[in-house]
Amino acid sequence: MAELRIRNLQAFSELKSFNDTGQFLNIHPLLEGRSEFSELLHLLQQDPAEFLRQHKNVLDNIKRYRCYLKRENRKDRRESDRKNLRRHQERERLFKMVLEQKNNK
Repeated sequence: MAELRIRNLQAFSELKSFNDTGQFLNIHPLLEGRSEFSELLHLLQQDPAEFLRQHKNVLDNIKRYRCYLKRENRKDRRESDRKNLRRHQERERLFKMVLEQKNNK
């Protein structure tokens, strides 16, 4: 009964988070393996070259959007550029977390 209650609370937390932010927490056992972190960890184990290629792409995107924010001719797209920069920076943090976890094992 206690385990069912814990899963029920986890499911409620997942739904509340999705309702509030549009993103799942990925703490419930059904969603745990679907997080981007676990997908990147799996990719590193299965295909390290593809993992490094995607990491390089994220770094290039961060550099690109930083340059876009400095350009005068892109003033009308500043908000979308900031949003894209934040998205790529968050993904970069995930890559770093995956690499740190892999190094700690």
